[in-house]
Amino acid sequence: MANKVEDFNIYRQQMNDKILNENNKVLKRIFNLDTNAFTEGVLDKKTKELLGLVASVVLRCDDCVKYHLESSYKQGVAREEVMETLSIGTLIGGTIVIPHLRRAFEYWEALEETKEG
Repeated sequence: MANKVEDFNIYRQQMNDKILNENNKVLKRIFNLDTNAFTEGVLDKKTKELLGLVASVVLRCDDCVKYHLESSYKQGVAREEVMETLSIGTLIGGTIVIPHLRRAFEYWEALEETKEG
């Protein structure tokens, strides 16, 4: 299952590189804004990543959920914190987000396996 993490990151990086190699100032600025929004500020990075995770669950963006799960994992977020965050996203998003919750749970397990492996 750990290949899920590697596969996602390889694909994401390849496509981001292709997109950013285009001569499109708007897309480059959006990517830059996204990167800068999640830097340390009044809110710490961990809190921002968990907020991003909730928003991603509610908006039903699996790639975004994976991204914020991995960023949260790298920030040292505990499993219990992730599960509580996912529960809030599911509550706010409603039962329609349960399939995304399943995939998020599966991806978190894959992240944990990368540490064990």
